[in-house]
Amino acid sequence: MKTIVIVGGGFSGTIAAVNLARLAHEPLRVVIVNASRPLGRGTAYSTTRNEHLLNVAARNMSALPDYPEHFLGWLRSRSEFSSLTDHELREMYVPRKIYGDYLCGLLATCQQPIDARSNVTVQTIDDQVVDIVVASDGAVQVCLESGESIDADQVLLATGNQPPGSFPSDAPLSHDPRYRSDPWHDWVSRLPGSGGTIVLLGTGLTMVDVVLTLDELAWDGKIIALSRNGMPPQSHFRGIAYEDYMPDNATELSLDQLRAIVQKHCKQLRQMSQNPAIAIDKLRPHTQRLWQNLTTAEKQSFLAHDAAGWNVTRHRIASSIHDVITDALDSGRLTLKTGTIHRLAPNEENIEVVLHDQQDNSFSEFGDLVINCTGPQSSFSNAGITLFDNLLEKGLVCSDDLDMGLQVDERFAVIESNGEPSGWMFAMGPLLKGSLWETTAVPELRGQAMRIAEILLERSPAEVPQQDVLEYYI
Repeated sequence: MKTIVIVGGGFSGTIAAVNLARLAHEPLRVVIVNASRPLGRGTAYSTTRNEHLLNVAARNMSALPDYPEHFLGWLRSRSEFSSLTDHELREMYVPRKIYGDYLCGLLATCQQPIDARSNVTVQTIDDQVVDIVVASDGAVQVCLESGESIDADQVLLATGNQPPGSFPSDAPLSHDPRYRSDPWHDWVSRLPGSGGTIVLLGTGLTMVDVVLTLDELAWDGKIIALSRNGMPPQSHFRGIAYEDYMPDNATELSLDQLRAIVQKHCKQLRQMSQNPAIAIDKLRPHTQRLWQNLTTAEKQSFLAHDAAGWNVTRHRIASSIHDVITDALDSGRLTLKTGTIHRLAPNEENIEVVLHDQQDNSFSEFGDLVINCTGPQSSFSNAGITLFDNLLEKGLVCSDDLDMGLQVDERFAVIESNGEPSGWMFAMGPLLKGSLWETTAVPELRGQAMRIAEILLERSPAEVPQQDVLEYYI
């Protein structure tokens, strides 16, 4: 029986396994190896806090691209949503922990199929993949931290985002209770008392989650959020129908030419008293193709000059969440400051965060608790992940030209050090950010998961399962 090992059990790995189970005609064994985060939920959906909401309305959160109403149907099966109208349900920003329930339910359905069709077994292992060994005869072994190994015919790397980056420090911080390097590990138990100060390193979506929880807990101290741009995420809004303005030859244009086109339409929208973010949204069907056709120098220029604005515009938050952040800013409980974090300096009273402003002048902020909210680190080869260190050393994978993730071909096969695509190892999700840019949100990931399942099973995209176990799971 063919065995496919999926490394990672968050959204990407879970939905890849779901699609393999849906589409397989021949006997198949799927093994998901997962560690650190709860199976099926990953980082984003493992939260237990009700205030942590999806950043996309329920109408566009189906995990299955060929069943666009699937998530809505599943929500209708839950009593807490039974009183909502169809419109209210479609436009709702659901708690992320509930979306995690949805993903776990999909996986459970594949593990315990409800029809007689099943010739697929989906197994899960709670362990860490530390290496992949290829024998002289081509046999592949996936090696686990426990010392066990799994024989595999194909491997899918679906490990999600890189861990947060670190900062230079005057003293070790790993055991300092005043510092949290991972914002998803417990920090609530370490809250300073009334009137204390919390410093958040980063002003993006993770910062928003922390502020929401502090608001829910009615913590009455001061919050200072720091980043190079000092910009929080923008709010979702009700837009207008707008033309698809990208020209047919868009992939032949330089970054400067593309900038000029986008800026023209942003200006036009402002003149219409509309949000210029509409112009950015209209790029979504083209973004991956445009990114792949930029030169390395152009990509680096985009990262240096455009990425910060892009991220706060593209990755927006529910208006109710934006209201909480705005209230915190208006009341003075939350302050956003701009600066590049230089180092952390623990002392007896607190932790000093030393920053440099745009003129390279040094200044400091002081926190009774400091939480790293900077998000995934950008350097793939320096992430210090044992599996990827080993794969890079053996030449079984290559980092992309920006060192943001893995190089893959158009079939998601990883590129080896000899420049050739692997015949058995594939990758998806945030690991491809340097190659595709837009590859972290559900609309992109669900399409990748289904296409990769088709590729691994050697099925045409036009083929549709005659009897899909999951069509009943709504």
